[in-house]
This record gives sequence, C-alpha cells and structure tokens, in this order.
Amino acid sequence: MNNSDKFCNRLQCEPSVAPHEPPTRAMASTYDAIIIGGGHNGLVTAAYLARSGKKTLVLERRRLVGGAAVTEEIFPGFRFSVCSYVVSLLRPEIIRELELARHGLEILPLDGTFTPMPNGDYLWRVNDHAQTYREIARHSPRDAEAYEDYSKTMVDMGRFVKPMLEMAPRDPTSRDPRALLQLLAIGNRFRKLPRSFQQMQVQLGTMSAVDFLDQWFETDVLKATMAASGITGTFLGVRSPGTAYVLLHHYMGEIDGAFRSWGLPRGGTGAISNAIAAAAREAGAEIRTGTPVAQILVKRGKASGVVLENGDEIRADIVASSVDPRLTFFKMVGKDLLPDDFVEDVSRYKLRGSSGKVNLALDALPNFTSLPGAGSHLRGGLTISPDVDYMERAYDDAKYGQYSRHPYIDMVIPTLTDPSMAPPGKHILSCFVQYAPYHLSSGTWDDQREQFGDCVVNTLANYAPNLKDIILHRQVITPLDLEREFGLTEGNIFQGELTLEQLFFLRPVPGWARYGTPVRSLYLCGSSTHPGGGIMGASGRNAAQRILKEWRFPGR
Repeated sequence: MNNSDKFCNRLQCEPSVAPHEPPTRAMASTYDAIIIGGGHNGLVTAAYLARSGKKTLVLERRRLVGGAAVTEEIFPGFRFSVCSYVVSLLRPEIIRELELARHGLEILPLDGTFTPMPNGDYLWRVNDHAQTYREIARHSPRDAEAYEDYSKTMVDMGRFVKPMLEMAPRDPTSRDPRALLQLLAIGNRFRKLPRSFQQMQVQLGTMSAVDFLDQWFETDVLKATMAASGITGTFLGVRSPGTAYVLLHHYMGEIDGAFRSWGLPRGGTGAISNAIAAAAREAGAEIRTGTPVAQILVKRGKASGVVLENGDEIRADIVASSVDPRLTFFKMVGKDLLPDDFVEDVSRYKLRGSSGKVNLALDALPNFTSLPGAGSHLRGGLTISPDVDYMERAYDDAKYGQYSRHPYIDMVIPTLTDPSMAPPGKHILSCFVQYAPYHLSSGTWDDQREQFGDCVVNTLANYAPNLKDIILHRQVITPLDLEREFGLTEGNIFQGELTLEQLFFLRPVPGWARYGTPVRSLYLCGSSTHPGGGIMGASGRNAAQRILKEWRFPGR
C-alpha cells in the first residue's frame, strides 16, 4: 500500500466525482496537447485548448480532479473542502468564457470576518458598510474613519495591478524590444496615478503588512486580522518586508464585480474543479484520473509526450505541466537534459510550506465566549488573530522548526451557508492553520500530526469552550500530507512563495516567466507561474493563450 492509499484509508476519503478507469493501450495514444495534473489550473488550460480545437488529454494522479480544490467525504455524511476552502480570486473572465455557472458553479457570499479576543471582546467586520463603521468605531473612532479611506485606496491599488494578472511577463533584462515596450506600458500607467498612489504602490511592494497598516490604523486586533492576508501561504511573519504585497494580492478578489468579496462554492471547492472539468469535456478534452505520469519524453530538446507509471507512452505535440517546477523538471524531465543555470535557479526556487489544515465534523455549532449563540457572526470568516504580537510569536516558533504553539487560525463553517455539506443539524469547521513548517527541527510530521491537531483544538477551545465536546471526527493535514497526497512540494499551497524575488517576470525563475521552458514544446501552467497561487485560474488561462499563440506563430 502506498502513502496515498494510507492517507485515503485513514481519512475515509470518497471522491467528489466518479473516478475514471486507468488507461489501457487500447485508448488513444496521440494528442495535440497533454496536460500533467488535473488541478484547477491544469483544467483551465485544457478547457481553453480544447475550445480551440486541440485534441487535449488531462492526466491526473489522484482518483479525482481538482488538486487542492477538492471536495471529499472524510466522515459519513460530511463533505469537506479538504484543502482550499474559500474562493474570491477566480478570474471573472474564466467564469464567463467557460460558462461555469451553466456547468453548475454557484458561489455563495461570505458575510464578514469575526475575530474573538482573549479579554472577552471581539472585532466583527461585515459586508454592511455602516455596521462595520460602527463596529470599528467601538474600538477606535479614528480607525473607523481611516477604514473607509483605506478600503477605497486598496480597491484602486488592486485595479491598477489587476491587468497585470493577464500578462505573460517579459524579462526586462533581455534585449527583446517587446520586453521594454511592456515595461514602458506599465510605467505609463503608473505615471498617470496620483503621486500619493505611486508612493503607496512602492510601499505595497516593499513594506511589511504591519508597517503598511500602521500608517492607517491604531487598533491592534484590526491590524493583526488584516495583516493575516499578508502571510497566507508564506514563510514570513506579519512584520517581514514584502508581506504588504501579499495583502494586496488577496485584496484583488472579487465576486460578481465586487472587490474584496469572498465566498463559498456550493458543494465545496471541488465544485469549482468539477465545473471547469465539465467545460473542458464539453469542448472535447479527455480527462483520465488515477493516471500518474512518471516521465516527460524529450527528444532532441523537444517534449514529445509522456510515460505513465504503468509504462504506457502517450505522444503529443505539446506538454503542459500544472505541477511545480521541482517535480516537473527534476523528477519528470531530469537535470541532465536542462541547462545548468536553469537547474540552479529551480533548485533555489523557494517552496517552504508553512501551513496545515484541520477539518472538524461537529455535532453542534461552536459557542464563542465573546459573542455566545448561533448568530450571524458565524456565517462569515472566523479568525484567531487577537493582536500583532500574537501573530509574530506564531512565526517565531516556525523560524526554529516548530509548529506554532499558539497558531493563527482562519476558519469557516460552510454548513451555515450550504447545509448540504453535512447531515441535518450537524456542522463542519474548516480551519486553515499557520504556522506549520515543512521542515521540523525534531521529529517527523507523521509523529507530530495528532499533537498538531490537539494544539489547534486547544487554541480554539480557549475561545469556544464547548468545542471539544461537539467534535465527531477530525482530519489533520500536515505539510507532509499536502506533499504526499496532493503533490504540493514541501506542502506549499501556492507552488512557491509569493515573495518579491518570485513574482511577475521572476516567477518561477528569471528568464522563464512566459510559461515556456528550456525544453521546446514543454510549458508550465500551474500556480508556480505568474500571477501565482489561490483558486484563480489565471496561470492556466495565460498559459493556454501563450501555447495557442505559439501554435499559430512559432517563435513569437
């Protein structure tokens, strides 16, 4: 029994879509394009290629599509968004062009963020502007006024950056005049911004989340809760330079044109993947699950297909990998077929997983001491981020190879929005936990999994004392589980950190940010490419556009 089997048996996993039978030699063996990995980005690439008339095949290692965007039954009657659990960044053009609503996608808005505090108070921001103003004013009238200006400013900052999400970044250090033209176009847009906005864009690219927020606010719990967006999925603390950009990255989310809106897909995040897969199949793409790829075939410097773990060879004109660069190049291609400088750059690419997940099946709702009862405060996001020092101390533990003794926890109770996810009267608590470093200073994650789960539950019980008594089942997912089961190297949920040296024309490595690779006809289409992680789909769409352009105009 392999590690994947152990993982699924331990958690009583069930697929969110019916599995496909492993391929046989009787199946088609030649395609226009092969997509390695059936995560949401790989599926997006496949959908666009198939819509353009290309004979496209998706090969997914697991028995269901979706990668980290999956819904699975891990306890009888309870369906969990196992890894990714909320959505906001999914590009509206993808939703529109692939007609995902017609394929079953429905996003249910989340209403606000509730943060309990150790002193019995709380901070509760909601989508109602007036109510949020009153709530923040309860802590600081000055911050309530600043919050309005801050929100408007960040929306404007997001709108400036948003067009860059659709770019295939060119290397400005190259001699290609098109790179300079792209840089000039960005510079012209920047030049047209008010001077204060120009300064703020520079700050967002260089400052820490806390230092940036210090310019706006004085309330500690408000700054801590907002700064949390700046560290999600990164091995950085809220006071680390560069985290202000990650804050902006998450601020660019939108639902139906409303910036900074977050939601839950009806049926869990697997519903997103299933809708994209349905669009791809409708366009003619073939999707095979339970079909791991062992090797990318390379002949005379050009990708020509793949070899499956069962030994079957499948040929294609184009191969696009949605798995991370480390797996793609070092495991499936081989270092000996790649330039030395490229191998060195990929070796330095920072993955460094920093988070885990704890999913709880509950017999009732948690009852928070600071605001008792089953109120509407439970229908949005819930976060354990009581103050800035708490957040930074959580990072201090991780720096020295330990999971946070008092972790930052971001949670949702999806069953309050979508009751179909659990039996009547029962609930799910989905907990994203930071920090959980992939590399532990002592012991292994297999040894410390349950202690980590206990730490999370104990932390939550300090704020909701009834929690331990209502837990029916728990699923603890460590960075090692993310790597072994979901193919996320070192457990990094973004396939690489969103740090300054790994953004835009530097993602994943300098000189190779346009989805191509040193191997001709081999492309990357996962979140290791620009613009990065989250359930966004932009990497998959951008890669497909690049592939189709080169198909029509080789060498452009």
